[in-house]
Amino acid sequence: MNTNCLKFISSVTIALLLTGGLPQAWAGEGHDHGDAPAAASGNGPSRLPDGAVFLPKPAQRQLKVRTAIVHLDQLPRSIELAGKVVMDPNAGGKVQAMVAGRIEPGPQGLPNIGQSVRKGQVLAYVVPSTGQIERANQLAQLAELRAAKSLAEKRLARLQELADTVPRKELEATQSEVDSLGERVLAVGAGLANRDALLAPVSGVIASSHVVAGQVVDARELVFEVINPTRLRIEALAYDAEVARDVAGASVAIGTQSIRLSFVGAARSLREQALPMLFRGEGPLLASLAVGQPVKVYVQSATRVGGLRVAAASLMKSSANQSVVWVKTQPERFEPRVVTVEPLDGASVAVTSGLQPGDHVVTQGVALINQIR
Repeated sequence: MNTNCLKFISSVTIALLLTGGLPQAWAGEGHDHGDAPAAASGNGPSRLPDGAVFLPKPAQRQLKVRTAIVHLDQLPRSIELAGKVVMDPNAGGKVQAMVAGRIEPGPQGLPNIGQSVRKGQVLAYVVPSTGQIERANQLAQLAELRAAKSLAEKRLARLQELADTVPRKELEATQSEVDSLGERVLAVGAGLANRDALLAPVSGVIASSHVVAGQVVDARELVFEVINPTRLRIEALAYDAEVARDVAGASVAIGTQSIRLSFVGAARSLREQALPMLFRGEGPLLASLAVGQPVKVYVQSATRVGGLRVAAASLMKSSANQSVVWVKTQPERFEPRVVTVEPLDGASVAVTSGLQPGDHVVTQGVALINQIR
């Protein structure tokens, strides 16, 4: 090999060794653009320094944000009362045992909770419970009555054979005695094997059931409750008697909806230092309530107050535990407003300060806006 070739091979070898032996270079901190995530965009939802929220239009559509324009109006002054759902006495009733005994299923078995029944339907039977001595006395009395009836029938037969020579009144007396003894035998016999039928007092559904087959119950013990779920009443307790004298309307809140109630009357005696007030409501929405369920009743008086009607779902609590609503001031800007409110009908409230007529108040998605940080 000539000298030139050796020099070329040596040069290439040295170059390869130098290239492979060099340390791997790393970028400085903040300059590595390999697998690092992309920088966050500044166009997302965010809380601004002044407390307002920046919410782009795409985010508003995702959160399903809805607003409503508020208007100044004269709204009835309302009072919130604690109440509960009670049974309408004309559309519901209780089934109680008249005698002590053992429960037996009716022709269609024992009814289930929520089952529809019609008025007069047999729900169950109560087999009266009697002591051994009492039952023995009844059997002895039944045997005596049957023997007396047998003798009376034989005497009647002899008198009928001598009908031409026996006075008619004697025949009639004997016939009456036979009939009387026959009815007494039937009555005593029925008393030994009779069952007390428990009938549905009204048409409706079974609200509660307190027995099973074979259970022993006492007299006047509650067995079933039957109600018409579309006809219920609301009982509220007022600690101020003046409330009952100034009732212009009432409503009860069920979720985000409210049911109008009609005032039936108020009691004339206190219960637990409160005056019971009774309201009547009807409709399919009322069927979602259960007897005994606590509710909030909003009683409207004839007195009016100026305010803006706002959905109760629009009210939120700030970090300072103040009642706030969110107002859309710009297409993508929402501001919190501290407000003072008064109850109205459960589904909405009357804002007396903190808002102006024409403001766009958020009615849907407000909880999500309030959580943006």
